[in-house]
Amino acid sequence: MKRKFLVVALPLLASGCAATSPPDVGTADDSAISPAHVSPVTYTSPVSGYTHRSSADPKPWRDQNDAQAPQGDAP
Repeated sequence: MKRKFLVVALPLLASGCAATSPPDVGTADDSAISPAHVSPVTYTSPVSGYTHRSSADPKPWRDQNDAQAPQGDAP
């Protein structure tokens, strides 16, 4: 138990003595000065492309298979 405590506590104590601080992180304001062109975000409804499709009776599978089979000589 003491060994696990030392393994966790020693790096934490050593990092507190670091001479340099972490680098500054950019803020959201930096994006206003960015030369990259980004189009504005607009709202799009998640159901805007929805089309209603009613259920249909199944067709005979053999006709569907024959219609999609490649035409020509089959070995």
